[in-house]
Amino acid sequence: MKLYYAPSACSMAVHITLRETGQKFDLVKVDLRQHKTESGEDYYAINPKGYVPALGLDNGEVLTEDAVLLQYVADLKPDAGLAPRAGTLERYRLMEWLNFISSEIHKTLGALFNPKITPEWKEDRIALFGRRCDYLVKTLGNKPYLMGDKFTVADAYLFTILGWADYFKLDMGKWPALRQYADRIAARPAVKETMKAEGLIK
Repeated sequence: MKLYYAPSACSMAVHITLRETGQKFDLVKVDLRQHKTESGEDYYAINPKGYVPALGLDNGEVLTEDAVLLQYVADLKPDAGLAPRAGTLERYRLMEWLNFISSEIHKTLGALFNPKITPEWKEDRIALFGRRCDYLVKTLGNKPYLMGDKFTVADAYLFTILGWADYFKLDMGKWPALRQYADRIAARPAVKETMKAEGLIK
């Protein structure tokens, strides 16, 4: 398999999951401004959507979209326990989290990457993110992870997107529980390996 990624982008969630499950894969870095891979390939020819992540499968097909790829990789190694068994209510709870993170956290913070965002729209997105953080803290309660005691692909996804708050210099002091949550995930060996491989830590 080949993971097409950009450092600290949402593709990092899939990268973490690949390492958590012990998969063999190649990393292919993508320049999202030029839409070229490190070797100079036209990324649009690989993923016409133009963004990461994309996962090149061994049969030549390409899968995209975080919520899909996270479940796909988890299902390749079900014994790793990163996703409940398909068809169970717990699996639908996981899908509920993945959709919430995608539509309400990822897209909200992702808007701040737009260089043409107006001050008013930026303020609105930051305020919405704050309300979503309130919800996350309330829902997490005393649980170590979103689904309870077990780390899942939803945690890999949320951890990745919450990392953008630091990039945008957003004040997260109101939500110490989210900082503790992120620190807990950052301490996982597979997460450390991922961040080193993406050049984010030494």
